[in-house]
Amino acid sequence: QVHLVESGGGLVQPGGSLRLSCVASGLTLDYYAIAWFRQAPGQEREGVSCVSSRDGSTYYADSVKGRFTISRDNAKYTVYLQMNSLKPEDTAVYYCAADLFRLCTLPTPADFSSWGQGTQVTVSS
Repeated sequence: QVHLVESGGGLVQPGGSLRLSCVASGLTLDYYAIAWFRQAPGQEREGVSCVSSRDGSTYYADSVKGRFTISRDNAKYTVYLQMNSLKPEDTAVYYCAADLFRLCTLPTPADFSSWGQGTQVTVSS
């Protein structure tokens, strides 16, 4: 059974940085696409970034391009989301999600079968 655990969230000032981690178990990580989603209060869950299985291609939402970087360390069963130049509008609960043999294009929640519990990111002065 796939199990995902996020960590690394917290409170940061605008312009600051955080690195989120998603530790996976119960799977062979390089067979899975891993995506980061976020959900702010009263809003739908949106795909932020994704790294594909097999070829490792990546996707970024327009709102985070140039500021966020996704990476994976298959040996550590971990996917990271480095978030720089954070803005108040980045405030949300961030979730990682996994799906087998998926190519990341425009990730939507319905595409992903396994989810972590989420980690809160708050950007505020």
